[in-house]
Amino acid sequence: MSKKIASARISTQSSALLQELNQSLPFDKVLYQEDIKGSLSHSKMLYKQGIISKEDYKSIKQALKQTRDEIKSGKFSLDGDDEDIHMAVEGRVTQIAGDSGKRLHTARSRNDQVAVDFRLYVQKNTLNIASLLLENIKTFTKIASKHTETLLPGMTHLQHAQPINFGYHLMAYVSMFKRDYERFMDAYNRNNLSPLGCAALAGTPHNINREMTAKELGFKAPTLNCLDSTSDRDFALDILYNISTMMMHISRLSEELILWSSSEFGFVTLSDAHATGSSIMPQKKNPDIPELLRGKSGRVYGNLISLLTVMKSLPLAYNKDMQEDKEGVFDSVRTATLSLKVLNEMVDMMRVNSDKMKSACMIGHLSATDLADYLVREINMPFRDAYHITGSVVNLAEKKGVDISQLNIQDLQKIDKRIGEGVVALLDNKASMNARNSQGGTATSETKKQIKSMKKWIKREK
Repeated sequence: MSKKIASARISTQSSALLQELNQSLPFDKVLYQEDIKGSLSHSKMLYKQGIISKEDYKSIKQALKQTRDEIKSGKFSLDGDDEDIHMAVEGRVTQIAGDSGKRLHTARSRNDQVAVDFRLYVQKNTLNIASLLLENIKTFTKIASKHTETLLPGMTHLQHAQPINFGYHLMAYVSMFKRDYERFMDAYNRNNLSPLGCAALAGTPHNINREMTAKELGFKAPTLNCLDSTSDRDFALDILYNISTMMMHISRLSEELILWSSSEFGFVTLSDAHATGSSIMPQKKNPDIPELLRGKSGRVYGNLISLLTVMKSLPLAYNKDMQEDKEGVFDSVRTATLSLKVLNEMVDMMRVNSDKMKSACMIGHLSATDLADYLVREINMPFRDAYHITGSVVNLAEKKGVDISQLNIQDLQKIDKRIGEGVVALLDNKASMNARNSQGGTATSETKKQIKSMKKWIKREK
């Protein structure tokens, strides 16, 4: 087996098992565009700083672009025995450019090279995921605006609690996704620093210009400390954490969609394009997409915990353990990207069964709290007394087999003579929903304010 280009100290051939364990090319080849982008910037800086000649730079530049085109077209296969994408690219550049290609690695190490490649990948996908989140926010807000008067039983402990509107419920998820979006953008801004030029761990004696390469690559500035920069994977942990939190939100929504699409609820109907059948029961229509989205949360959690575990006891600076940093990130990015795309499409195409939602609001005495609030507000009754009187009214409704909103004034006054006729109208579920008009509440007027505010925010983020 031929000697590798990065093995000057090693005098014998590597064990085949070592090579198999050590090789990262099968997965880090995903970074080829970032690697070539970084090398183009680095070689340009070397020329501008007088470290390599114009002729060498032109040869390197041409070879890098040719290598990129060959990889894209499949002419240059990344399925060889090179150790990683960095050696594969540098080897091909050297084949094309000859001795000029051997000058490409001047004033850098694979440590800062992989750090900048990986950071470029994470930054690019951070923006991509944020963009997909924004699309979901727009879709959910659009649907919410159509359902600000659609009654839905709001729940706690998965028990009917108070009447809300469906648009309000969707805006709760919009609020979650907005926080997710902001986390991704915060991480992008925090991590938008270039480690290129840090070399192995301590910088380089060559007269490099890190400000130039940072600007060339789209970073706002170089990193501050090279010892930290070559061993830092906080940016990778950031995207893994942000994806995990986002997928937790998607999983919560998926759980509700699974329940709501069941025969027992019937609140929504998923399109046939987003459901599957049974291999044995011809009548079945299974909510496979939300089930898969719910399951994907565990997958991305695992990727986050894996990298946290790898990093938890590593001494400074770079250690080979850190080769384990990429596969989980690649997997979580793929999972997040596909999940957001399919979620947006599925929710946009599902049918909302408003009548079913409204009927469900007649179960569980959703307006009971309105009676207690009335007793406090109109009779100046202590809330705890009002609470117990309302409980007695609910018990009466249970005995009569009706919802509390269906009781008449005579029924109510059997429990307490002080209850006035006006309370009957207050116990209507729609009235109950609209009575909750405090800021951030479920009243149609407040839900519309939330939607208006979100639409303004969306315009600012476009």
